[in-house]
Amino acid sequence: MVRKKRPREHIIADLSVNYVERYVFLCGYSVERIEYDYGYDLVIFTYNAEGEIENGQIYIQLKATDSLSLLADQKTISFPLARTDLELWLFEPMPCILIIYDARESQAYWLYLQAYFESLEGFDLSKVGESVTVRLSKDNILNRQAIKIFAKFKNDILSQLQGVIRHNG
Repeated sequence: MVRKKRPREHIIADLSVNYVERYVFLCGYSVERIEYDYGYDLVIFTYNAEGEIENGQIYIQLKATDSLSLLADQKTISFPLARTDLELWLFEPMPCILIIYDARESQAYWLYLQAYFESLEGFDLSKVGESVTVRLSKDNILNRQAIKIFAKFKNDILSQLQGVIRHNG
């Protein structure tokens, strides 16, 4: 009798979640796993120095791979994203971070999605086909410092929103 086998894709997906969660916990933050993935895998909640929860959250989309697609420079990762995901991420006010987990090297890299597409001159989501390929720098290594940077992105957005509320209120 043949038993069901656990596919490699499931193993590396779990490893990628574990990898990210560890750095989140080391920063003193918490993370929630999204059971039904409709564009986000994790949500990070941040806390101030007194341990009080802060407003806003950070959305994480994880992609795990055994075969990282590198450009000729060997410093740039190429990764395709579905247009349907972009429609969710690019209209989300809080930071959406794409994390690519390289299972062979046990290393992860990140991209701040809204900032990436905002910086692309002439980018028009309505003119994108079924998918678009993004490029991540291998310098954007996921570690504690990166998680703290994500928190800064969130806090910068909240500061802008509070300024608008004060100005209009």
